[in-house]
Amino acid sequence: MEDQASDPTAGTQPRRPFQILSLDGGGLKGLFSAVVLAEVEKDLGVDLLDHFDLVVGTSAGGIIALALGKRMRAGDIVEFYGQLGSDVFSSPRRAPVRTAKHRAANLDKAMRTVFGDTLLGDSRIPLVIPSFSLEAQRVYLFKTPHHPRLKRDWKVPMADVAMATSAAPTFLPAFRLGSTRLIDGGVWANNPMLVAIAEARSMFGVSLDDIRILSLGTTEEVKHMPSSLDAGGLYPWATKGRSILLNAPAAGVHTTAVHLLGETSIHRISPPVAPGQFKLDRIDDRQIRGLAEEISRIHLPSVETFLGHTPPTYTPCQPAGDPR
Repeated sequence: MEDQASDPTAGTQPRRPFQILSLDGGGLKGLFSAVVLAEVEKDLGVDLLDHFDLVVGTSAGGIIALALGKRMRAGDIVEFYGQLGSDVFSSPRRAPVRTAKHRAANLDKAMRTVFGDTLLGDSRIPLVIPSFSLEAQRVYLFKTPHHPRLKRDWKVPMADVAMATSAAPTFLPAFRLGSTRLIDGGVWANNPMLVAIAEARSMFGVSLDDIRILSLGTTEEVKHMPSSLDAGGLYPWATKGRSILLNAPAAGVHTTAVHLLGETSIHRISPPVAPGQFKLDRIDDRQIRGLAEEISRIHLPSVETFLGHTPPTYTPCQPAGDPR
């Protein structure tokens, strides 16, 4: 794991906007984010990544971030992401009590097909991809070599990073990077906005006043919380209250980010949906595409405001002795 902190004043650049694309996790619901990006690019006739300094993505968002870093256009990401449901999640185990619901081999094959032997250090833009280490019981952040202190992760294949950030407990088994057991970054940073802000401050020396974030969620389930939860019992919380345990941390992240940056510095796209409308491993493809197309139309003027910024050319800080 790369260093996660640095001197906030080191390498501080002249005042300028620092724009971040933040991509939530959400399993197959990541198709929503991919379609929104693709529709916006099509409408505006741009490559959105030409206007962002950093991309941070967790789980599904991490896969999309890596694909963008590999120079894939959002429209191409929609096509490959749309295949994941049938390729990866179509044959769940019948009784996934002691093992994961889905087999890692299917996802691994899909990620190797998409990313090939591309390394994290080959990304065209700085990336931060959250995971979590079962060995050390601590957060694990994959980072491109966008700071001289970041000397290891650039050698990790993008396919491995994708597997590590998306190894959601109960859905997929842990991923081994060498001997390190890694699981989905969504267990602690499903909405990675605070990770993005910390990276901008610590590794880029950016003032909070200069940070702008386009934050893409994967829809938010709005569910009635019955009074049976009030007593605090295990059964009602396991059956009726799980969505709170998943959604509350993401809501807290957004609220904290707004307090740090101000409401006008963050544009969040994550529409409410009915309970059970979309699941992590099962979606109605046409329905989620239709929702994304409609939502992208509504948010287009706000996204367009991000196009006034052109970041400096990204030059990776490759480690000393880099043979390339």
